[in-house]
Amino acid sequence: MPPFSALLRERAPAKVNLTLRVLGRRTDGYHDLSSVVVFAGTGDRLALAPGGALALAVEGAGAMALAGEADNLVLRAARELAERVPGLVVGRFTLVKRLPVAAGLGGGSADAAAALRLLARANGLPADDGRLFEAALATGSDVPACLHGRSCLMEGRGETLTPLASPRFGAVLVNPRVAVATAAIFRALALVPGTQRVAPAAFPLNASRGELLGWLAGEPNDLEPPARALAPVLGEVEEALRGTAGARLVRMSGSGATMFALYDDCRAAAAAAKAIAGLHPAWWVTSTVLG
Repeated sequence: MPPFSALLRERAPAKVNLTLRVLGRRTDGYHDLSSVVVFAGTGDRLALAPGGALALAVEGAGAMALAGEADNLVLRAARELAERVPGLVVGRFTLVKRLPVAAGLGGGSADAAAALRLLARANGLPADDGRLFEAALATGSDVPACLHGRSCLMEGRGETLTPLASPRFGAVLVNPRVAVATAAIFRALALVPGTQRVAPAAFPLNASRGELLGWLAGEPNDLEPPARALAPVLGEVEEALRGTAGARLVRMSGSGATMFALYDDCRAAAAAAKAIAGLHPAWWVTSTVLG
């Protein structure tokens, strides 16, 4: 197999939900969401050696967590696209897994989106080919946003994306190495099919950093309370983040159990990450940029 540096390569950046409102549960079982999504400077990496049978090798710090997974989202995305593009050239993927698994960072969805971008490059498909979006949505609700790869408002079950302009923040991501299954969180939320909730306030377009932080403070992650019930350690993570200098907002991302804090700049975020990692060496801690 060619060396990693010789392959087609894509980044798979972590997805962070600055807000996540659950507006109801549809009769088809899916939940209607409204979420402001941004992407981090940290993430997984994916490579493709085009040609031959579809295959996947996983390397990196998170490889062991995926060892028993029979249907990785990378493979699922490739199969969904192959159903829509006759004669699609596939090949062997190599995933370097850096993000924690089942962490609310959309790692698997980001990997799947990276796979679709790689297959598009290998097959000469334009980035706006509708079959890429169709395959993304069929793979998972977060995959379309990860395929878009830029700040957006994600609505419905993930099929409606509205681009947003968001200021860049320094950030610290902390996962206590506790995996939380998304399905378990939604079961704990216990919404009856047909339930509808009040829609969130409109995103403040052209807002200053301070105005955006004020709006974010009033728009929570509705999955955080059930996640805290299933993973009480989140309270300890929140306390550690709030204890750092310059933390402007502390919240859980996605369905957890990763929490983030926003800072005005990368220097403050790096100092905070260093302090938390020193106090909690067993946790996964990284500083990054969100935007």
